Parts: sequence; structure tokens; C-alpha cells
Amino acid sequence: MTPNGPTALGSRSEEILAELWRLRERDAPTHGGRLLSYVYDSGRAELDALAGAAAELARPVNGLDPTAFPSIAAMEGDLVRFMRRALGGALRRPFDGGPVVGSVTSGGTESCLLAVKTARDLWRARQQTDDPVRRPMPRIVAPETVHAAFRKAALAFGLEFDGVPCQPDGSVAAADIVSRLGSDVALVVVSAPAYPSGFLDPVGEVAAAAKARGISCHVDACFGGLVLPWWPGLPLWDFRVPGVTSMSADLHKFGYAPKGVSVLLHRGRVRHRAQFFATTRWPGYPVVNPTLLGSRSASPLAAAWAITRRLGDDGFADLTQSCVRSVSAIVAAVQGSREAWSARPGIPGLAIWGSPTGPAVALVADESVPPSEQVDPHHLADEMARLGYRLQHQPGFTQANGVRLPHSVHLTITPVTEGTLAGLITAMRTAADAVRGKPAANPWLELGALKLLGYGSAAVRSRVPGPRVAWLILRVAGAGGSSLPGNMAPLMALVELLPAPVAEALLTELIARVSEP
Repeated sequence: MTPNGPTALGSRSEEILAELWRLRERDAPTHGGRLLSYVYDSGRAELDALAGAAAELARPVNGLDPTAFPSIAAMEGDLVRFMRRALGGALRRPFDGGPVVGSVTSGGTESCLLAVKTARDLWRARQQTDDPVRRPMPRIVAPETVHAAFRKAALAFGLEFDGVPCQPDGSVAAADIVSRLGSDVALVVVSAPAYPSGFLDPVGEVAAAAKARGISCHVDACFGGLVLPWWPGLPLWDFRVPGVTSMSADLHKFGYAPKGVSVLLHRGRVRHRAQFFATTRWPGYPVVNPTLLGSRSASPLAAAWAITRRLGDDGFADLTQSCVRSVSAIVAAVQGSREAWSARPGIPGLAIWGSPTGPAVALVADESVPPSEQVDPHHLADEMARLGYRLQHQPGFTQANGVRLPHSVHLTITPVTEGTLAGLITAMRTAADAVRGKPAANPWLELGALKLLGYGSAAVRSRVPGPRVAWLILRVAGAGGSSLPGNMAPLMALVELLPAPVAEALLTELIARVSEP
């Protein structure tokens, strides 16, 4: 479509689109429920069509300037209003810091970055000195399971990331978080829920402690913000909790919009305005940005706006109930049904990690049975891939206190999952039978190659491999050309064993090589 109506494509354009279709054939399937991460499939073709049409109508618009394109301001206002109501911010209470207001961003990472930048700037404004040499470095306090975007934000904006160790089941005690709060804390973050484990962090207790100390408290609901408002049986976790000062929620997740569109909400206009960048100190047009980006596409915004108007609260509630049923079915399939009237065996050797809340489920080996009966989750995921289902590998993580969080596989459960449950559970049983008793991957070839290249056990902790050496190691792991290793379990095991800077160098090289010309 053009502003003047439909336009026929020329033959060369048709050839280009055909080439794009051929490229897309190599991608993981975005619809149908076989990719259980990264994509959020409502299972409703009408929503995809509506999102596509709305995105195309807004395609020429630049989100940089809502005064030139008032449709931007109108759609943003409607989305913020909808999310404010969904996240418990519609009602104002005395002395709560003002109305809940906010902005639309390009995605969860940008929302998290802006939440940290806002809190840092407000913290700096309260300091007694403007001398950066005498001013202490502020801290972000958050559970170790908080999204990695907050580590990125700490690095980008000059804060120290202070991770609070979790229990082996992925939960975190409120007292452990509260014990870290001090005058140098610019922001405390809790997740709703934590992506790796599916746990809902103790929002109420942490927010109350933060409020008492005058510390900003952010609830990262990027993953759950469009599904937890309709999930049954939850404690308060949103703006209804006194002390919650900001929240993030992604509309391109369970809002079913195309990437990337998110909302960052703040309690009070003063806090929201601290998010902005504005300058008149150059000879061009005055620059006023509520986001890190300047020019930005209006297409995801328009798609999200259209979907929220089409679904409303009732539509989101209906889709959420589908997710609730699917999560219950998967948990029952893994653990087995305990009810006498419907007793069913589980999947021996496999377990659910912790007690997930919401549409994220993580699978781990059942360490209550002998190793010969355990199902390693990474081998399970590799076998599932051969059966046509893509689960997300999560390496184990040893925390600062020595407590290890187990390696696992993550499943994002969406409404489309319900229609594919029989095939998914059958594949899980088949894959588990195929790998039961197989020991966790041992990356001895890769570690041996590191030693041959001069990266012995001592050197590897003080040296980070450059692109050439990193690529040699990855070739040993099975990567080649633009392809990833066929089995991810050995690579994940290597990531677990290596010091973080070395593992990060290898993974950087892997992703860089995939798209290198």
C-alpha cells in the first residue's frame, strides 16, 4: 500500500521477495507452537492480520516528533492508559508520588535501561556533592535471576550491579534483598516473573523496604506484564503495592505485537520527566527524546495499539487462561498427576525447576533419583530439536556465595501451546527416553584445544581469547561458516566451566561470525 492506494510490484521486486522467502525457510518457526522462546503466538490469525495492517498504515511515520505526527501521541496515550489500568496504576492514593505516566519504547531492554537511567539521575540529584570524584558509585540491587538488561544498564550508566544470590530452586528471600539496601543504592529491581525460573519475586516486602529508605523500586514485568494481570491467585505485585516507583512491560511478548514495542511506566511526573533527554545546545532543531532512540518506527506502536483495542481486558483474560491450562498440563505431565481419580505417571528423571508463576516453565534433571535415571535437560533440548521442537538452553550459574543454580531448559508457554500439547508432551517423553542416564555434556575437546593454544587453567583466568582463537575453539565445538553447533549441550557446558570473560568472548565471536559477510 501507498498513501494513494495499492501498488503492483515489478518482476524484479517479486524476485527479491522470493529470495527473502527462501532465506526465511531456514528460520525457526514463528507460529504453530514448536518454538518455545523468542516468539509469542496468540494462535489467532486475525490478530496477526490486524497487526500487519496497522503496522503498514504507520510505516512512513517517524516516532521522533509527535507534534508533526499527532497519531504517535494519540496511540502512545491510549497504550499508556491501557497498561496503567492493567498494572494497577489507574487509582491514585494520597502521598503516592503522583499519577502513573509513561512512555512507549522499542523493547524491554530499552525500558530497563531507561528505568536505570532515571533512577540514577534522581539518586544523583539527592547527593550532597556535584563532584564526580567524591560521589560514590551508585548500586543496582537485584536477584541474580533478574534480566541481563540490568547488567547492561549498569555498565552503560556507571552503576555497580549488586546481585543477590537465590536459593537452588530459583527463589529469592526478601530479607536477603533488603539487607543490601543502603544510601548508595539508586535502584532495587524485582521481577514479575523472573525469566530463567518463572518465579515471582517478593515485590511487596522489597517495595515496602525501599519506600521506607527512599529508594526507587522497579518491577520488571517485561515478560509477564501482559499476562500476570489476568493470572489467578497471585499476591499483589504491581502499582497497587506502595513503594513500586516504575514498571516495564513488553507489548511484543504477551501483547502479541511485532518486535519491538514496550511500555515503561513511572509513579509521578517528576520521575517520568527524568527519563527524558532534551537539549537546545546545538544549531539544529531542539531535541527532546523520551527514549534512547531518536527516530523510531511507528509500526510496532500502531500494531500494539490495534491489538489492545481489539482484545481489551476480556480478550487478554481469555488468552491468559489458555496459558494457565497449558502450564498446568505440562507441569502435570513432568511431575505426574497425584489425584487418585486421574493418576498419571510423570517423566522419570525430569523435574520442574522450583515453583513457576506465570507462562515460563524451566526443566531440570531430577537429582532425587540416581544419575542413571536422570534426564539431562540440555540433552533433552537437543533431542527435542531433532523432533521439531525448540527449547531454550540455560547454562548453570554459580553465584557469589557458591550456591549453584542448575542448568535447565526454558519453555515460554503461549496461547497456541494449548492446541499442540499432545504433540509437545509426546515429544518430551520420547526425547527423555532417548537421553535418560546420559551424563551431562563434557566439553573435553574444547578445553583441550584451549590448553593447546596456550590457555591453560591458570592462563585462561587472566587472558581473554581474541577473534581468531575464539573461532578455533568454536570450530572444535561444531560451529562452522554461518551455522551454530548441531548440539548445544557441549557449548553450554563449556560456558558453565569457563570464567565469564572467556565464555563471553566465545559467544560474542559465535554471534558475530553468524552474520559476518
